[in-house]
Amino acid sequence: MKKDNPFNLTFGKVPKKYISRYENMEDIVSTFTADNPVAQTYLIEGVRGSGKTVLMTGAAVEIGKEQNWVVIDLNASNDLLHDMALRLYDACANIPKLKESGFNISLGGVGIGVGGSKIERDDVSIIVEYLDHFKKKDIRLLITIDEVLPNANLRRFASQFQIFLRKDYQVFLIMTGLYENIFDIQNDPSLTFLLRSPKINLEPLSIRQIINEYRNVFGIDTEDAKQLAYITDGYAFAFQALGLLMWEYRDSLEMEEILQKLDDLLDDFVYKKIWSGLTPKEKEIVRAIGGGDPTKTSLVCEKAGCTASTFTKYKDRLEVKGILENPAYGYVRLKLPRFYQVVKDYQM
Repeated sequence: MKKDNPFNLTFGKVPKKYISRYENMEDIVSTFTADNPVAQTYLIEGVRGSGKTVLMTGAAVEIGKEQNWVVIDLNASNDLLHDMALRLYDACANIPKLKESGFNISLGGVGIGVGGSKIERDDVSIIVEYLDHFKKKDIRLLITIDEVLPNANLRRFASQFQIFLRKDYQVFLIMTGLYENIFDIQNDPSLTFLLRSPKINLEPLSIRQIINEYRNVFGIDTEDAKQLAYITDGYAFAFQALGLLMWEYRDSLEMEEILQKLDDLLDDFVYKKIWSGLTPKEKEIVRAIGGGDPTKTSLVCEKAGCTASTFTKYKDRLEVKGILENPAYGYVRLKLPRFYQVVKDYQM
């Protein structure tokens, strides 16, 4: 019987084989579970496919193992406060500490009965009712929101969350988002408390750890594992995608054919979306940089038809988006593996 492929491309699902970000995980878990937490919010930012959701999920699972914690996941596309009220109902339905007289909230999220009387309440009132009970029972609440957007929905939620903090409720929040979205959220005048929130900027995975994983999974020598690891450039999605393809095709296809399939996966799952979020000038600069070794910034300026000052502006934007990096003074390179090979034929 053929063994199951240990690699997985499902976003947010923790694969059987993945590189754990132990330090980042420990930062979140130890901060939130401390007797006197120094922070009650964490922001995780990174490019698509960098492992933001996996890190958040892992931290939530670890915290959920602790006693007296309730963990709920909110959908960023829903009304967040209403979603929070509903998720609290679902999560708390079977908590013995809350099964007591005079505490009964309707599933619809609008009616609440206290001591037998019924009063219509909005979502915030219902949430506060839960948080009051949590405080009495020494229960902490962790909320996770994946891929947040800087919109009115988040502003309403975050403003209310800030009020919860002022009232000393033991409520905690982890949010993930793209670099540019987290930047906009932290610099929103109405959400200044998030500017002080600890932030994890996901860096590439450890090449050494990738080498070890590939070597152990495929039973290959260190040099061959190293060649595979270098292809991924430490990009979490590429680590999973290349591993999945090697598991399926290493005995039937040539390496060049596997790389073509890798490009197809990168294209379908992440790079097409990343490319669509770039401005025409940013796309032009990406093509001017090209693939392979670092390129002189002067040559990129010449190819892209921009001045040094103009290039610096766009370079900074592409760095913030996790697409470009400066490996040495006066040089730039594309940070994402095989990005140029995939996008070079895209329409501008």
